[in-house]
Amino acid sequence: MKRVKSESFKGNYSSRRFKLSHLFLAIAGFYLVFLAFKFPHFIELVTMLSGDTDLDGALRDTVDVGLSGSLHSDMLHRKLEDEESQSGPSTTQKVPPEEKRSGSKPIQPLQFRYGRISGEIMRRRNRTVHMSPFERMADEAWMLGSKAWEDVDKFKTENIEEVPVNAVESCPSQISMNGDDLNKADRVVLLPCGLAAGSSITILGTPRYAHRESVPQRTRWARGDGTALVSQFMVELQGLKTGDGEYPPKILHLNPRIRGDWNHRPVIEHNTCYRMQWGVAQRCDGTPSKKDTDMLVDGFRRCEKWTKNDNIYMVDSKESKTTSWFKRFIGREQKPEVTWSFPFSEGKVFVLTLRAGIDGFHINVGGRHVSSFPYRPGFTIEDATGLAITGDVDIHSVYATSLSTSHPSFSPQKAIEFSPEWKAPPLPDSPFRLFIGVLSATKHFSERMAVRKTWMQHPAIQSSHVVARFFVALNPRKEVNAMLKKEAEYFGDIVILPFMDRYELVVLKTIAICEFGVQNVTAQYIMKCDDDTFIRVESILKEIDGVPLEQSLYMGNLNLRHRPLRTGKWAVTWEEWPEAVYPPYANGPGYIISSNIAKYIVSQNSRQKLKLFKMEDVSMGMWVGQFNATMQPVEYSHSWKFCQYGCTLNYFTAHYQSPSQMICLWNNLLKGRAQCCNFR
Repeated sequence: MKRVKSESFKGNYSSRRFKLSHLFLAIAGFYLVFLAFKFPHFIELVTMLSGDTDLDGALRDTVDVGLSGSLHSDMLHRKLEDEESQSGPSTTQKVPPEEKRSGSKPIQPLQFRYGRISGEIMRRRNRTVHMSPFERMADEAWMLGSKAWEDVDKFKTENIEEVPVNAVESCPSQISMNGDDLNKADRVVLLPCGLAAGSSITILGTPRYAHRESVPQRTRWARGDGTALVSQFMVELQGLKTGDGEYPPKILHLNPRIRGDWNHRPVIEHNTCYRMQWGVAQRCDGTPSKKDTDMLVDGFRRCEKWTKNDNIYMVDSKESKTTSWFKRFIGREQKPEVTWSFPFSEGKVFVLTLRAGIDGFHINVGGRHVSSFPYRPGFTIEDATGLAITGDVDIHSVYATSLSTSHPSFSPQKAIEFSPEWKAPPLPDSPFRLFIGVLSATKHFSERMAVRKTWMQHPAIQSSHVVARFFVALNPRKEVNAMLKKEAEYFGDIVILPFMDRYELVVLKTIAICEFGVQNVTAQYIMKCDDDTFIRVESILKEIDGVPLEQSLYMGNLNLRHRPLRTGKWAVTWEEWPEAVYPPYANGPGYIISSNIAKYIVSQNSRQKLKLFKMEDVSMGMWVGQFNATMQPVEYSHSWKFCQYGCTLNYFTAHYQSPSQMICLWNNLLKGRAQCCNFR
């Protein structure tokens, strides 16, 4: 029996050993398979981070440079270098106080070292078929940016100032064009030096007969087949030189609607437009405007009276014609009221004269005053360098007289004031309350200068309790990049990002703001805004002061259950956004996040787990939603005072503000009044 026990024990023991050995072998095999798959990726990652030059020499070490006014060489993965620690953390360098404040250290040429997105793109350069559209776009922008920055180093800044001298346009006092020449020029008349008070433009034309157009609103309202008879045309004064590379601002939009308006009456609409944002329209529909002093423009009514009747004029129906003529014969002082018909008619020639007055534009048709439109703050007649005519009208001739004969300069040198008072304070060493990242386009020299001279002069910013920096990408024109480099060196408030600027890549700038806010400075909150956004700094500080420090915050003008536009200019494809609605997100012109959310975004991005979408405000809403679901509850704080469309009463931020409006808003704040400077 003992022998049997012994044999049984041996058998069980050998069976256990056999099972354990199989388990260990399985684990070892799995580990080897894992290494086989991951080792090439690990080698590539080490190569990229070590600055090796295997990938066509594209990944090279980056020289140390100051961040303020320098090229951000690895905006998506590497830590941004502090502007006060050029030589790295291990050494200190004494800087004279004036140089430290201005941040005017020379920008050294950079050799690019790519971050997460660009590094992945470089590894798959020859396999673009597998790239997403966003990656292909980023690849192209990064390559073009690399070449553009190399060209900047070769371009001498002194040469910029020589360009306007050799290419000065003449300033004719009068311009005329016939209909054929106008059609060849796409119905655009160039006014090289803009308008001046007293300038007038006379247009001889004939409105076309109405044609049927699709009107989707009519289908919604179940009115007929969704079409309407339409006859209308537009006369616009545009700032062709101030809107280089963008939609030019419309200093005046004059839109006579003979047929097809929503109220079924002939109207004349007046408006302005800045960066595709329309103001509040002034509509004249035959009802005369008030004669109050504050409603008059140079003594003229904003809207005159007219009737639908086709007669040339009608005597006031309160008196008979006989009585009217008799009273005039005996010396009656008050003339009878004359009501004219609508000044435009299908198939009939008109003579329209547009005159620039002291306080506004005056429109006469057939020698009669029809309407007046007051100048709006931020839109100057000197900027009106183009006349554009579109719509259902045949133009026979155009005459522009008494034009400005002095040549206004639209060059960056004119916009930028190289004065020490506008230089940015140095980055603080201690923690502070709020960091503001301002997204700006390369050519927006005037916008950046307006921000420097207005809300960036707030005491909280000048004392470094709040820090603000511009985030700017590169431009295809090397002279523009060279001027940007000079601007960055002098003012010390610009972070230059090494890719070619385009709308779809704005989200990369937002990530750069988050990186700067958590890696270069120590701020409790990070705010993102645009360079045409005016900020009431003291109001923003009061809002965030009411939030507990331990509370995660997402503050702005929040949108709930917004749907993507699938058609039109701002269309989003199903491939780009496959869901039916967007997550809750704050409008892009101005929102605030707490620093822990920014750290989460930077961390997720470095781990290649951050989903990117071309609409940066929607992307931020998506990232905050992920943080709220996986990390910590977030307080969503909504306020209409983060104004998306222009300016509102007691605003926190005002969007679509031109440089002139920025100055106006700042002057109002200095007087203790938070009043808007537009009519939106």
